[in-house]
Amino acid sequence: MERGAGSAGAGPPRLRAIDVPIEELPAVDEHSVEIDAPQAKTWDALLPVLRRGFGGPAATHVSRALGCAETAIAGDPLHPGATLPGFVVARAVPPTLYALLGAHRFARYALVFRIDRLGVDRSRLRAETRAEFPGAAGRAYRVLVIGTRGHVLVVRRLLRTVRLRAEDRPGRSSSGSAWSGQRQC
Repeated sequence: MERGAGSAGAGPPRLRAIDVPIEELPAVDEHSVEIDAPQAKTWDALLPVLRRGFGGPAATHVSRALGCAETAIAGDPLHPGATLPGFVVARAVPPTLYALLGAHRFARYALVFRIDRLGVDRSRLRAETRAEFPGAAGRAYRVLVIGTRGHVLVVRRLLRTVRLRAEDRPGRSSSGSAWSGQRQC
């Protein structure tokens, strides 16, 4: 556990996002897309898409405004404890499972990606969202994010972008780190 903001001992202890068991968070939704690429290629496409989707300046500003502990990209994305703005890597099991956890003043949440093998050259990428929204402010935040379908649009766009990248469609880039799609040893 870590303490709230301020000097050591200031404020009550608070859980880091990684300390929250994914299975304890209520299920919100699940979306999927079938991909004309094997599991490994879909896995290799997932990390750079997440970095681009959650790693930019806008995500940093939003994560700070919401009071997230994780506000920057840090660490090896193939190991628990690495971060993206708003998220910490909780599980990384190539090429089948990638789980992100997060928390801020309105919610505790998880985004779990599962890659199913559908054959030699096909896979299915599933994105499961789990979250709890405590208190009146949390309920209002849920209406804002889930009720407006904004969350659905973001998740479906992520899935579509991973599919395009895995299928070697135009419009994608790579910069050479695990976050950009190349495996680190």
